[in-house]
Amino acid sequence: MGAEALGWFSSFVLLLTIGVQVHKQWKSGSSEGVSKWLFVGQMTASMGFTLYSWKVGNWVFVVTNALMLVSAVLGAVIVLKHRRAARRKHASQPRAPSGAAHA
Repeated sequence: MGAEALGWFSSFVLLLTIGVQVHKQWKSGSSEGVSKWLFVGQMTASMGFTLYSWKVGNWVFVVTNALMLVSAVLGAVIVLKHRRAARRKHASQPRAPSGAAHA
């Protein structure tokens, strides 16, 4: 397998793996245990790697890192959406009257 083909194949596998995980997170309706900082870091790194790859003329990595940036943005949006929904659900639950005994 040539170097270029190996690079595109590896890119496909990485993007498929990340895509499946982001889709699973979206479908589950929960982002419990997922830090928003994971996506902030991924967005920062992916942007830097995309620019670097473009400057050195490596199109496999330009495409891969640009798509990883998109996946990080989608993941962050999903986390924020899930957290907002959880806050709304928590806020709409009835509260115990003040002064009530706690078990």
